[in-house]
Amino acid sequence: MQIETMGRPVRPFRQEKPLVIRRPGFLREMRGTELSQVDRLLKNAFGRRDEADLVKKLRSDRVLAGEQVLPFEDGIAGYAALSEMRSPEGWLCLAPVAIAPEFQGFGHGRRMVGILADWARRSGVFLVVLGEPEFYRRCGFSSERAAGLSAPYPVSHLLLAGPGEDAPKETLKYPHAFG
Repeated sequence: MQIETMGRPVRPFRQEKPLVIRRPGFLREMRGTELSQVDRLLKNAFGRRDEADLVKKLRSDRVLAGEQVLPFEDGIAGYAALSEMRSPEGWLCLAPVAIAPEFQGFGHGRRMVGILADWARRSGVFLVVLGEPEFYRRCGFSSERAAGLSAPYPVSHLLLAGPGEDAPKETLKYPHAFG
């Protein structure tokens, strides 16, 4: 039996090489040996030095609670910084978040940020982010829960993940590196 489409025979697919699905691994803590890779990733993802300089300042101020990377082969496909807020005590902010240009558009950023939002809920830590509301809502952040927050940045782009369901009323003070 021969299968045809539009009057032409359909040939079976023959693969010369084994199919390899290439995608980044799971999120993990950044290693000290990856500083230059993260710096390069931030510059490439944003097309400028500002975010790389911000991370260096956060490191030197010793306010980084965590630096998460999305590893890929011998490199890094994504990065996210978690910094300690000056106020309220115990709260963290998520910034910057970056995905290497060649990995953008495949859901890696959403996956990475979603893991961090889920971690915040499970750990009992409030995590704030300033960014595109539609994107961060898909990742598990809530603009409704952030409605009671006041910040030096536009609250229309402020979202919150963390324990409970209420909308805390707090004044946010970001690390000094944010200006």
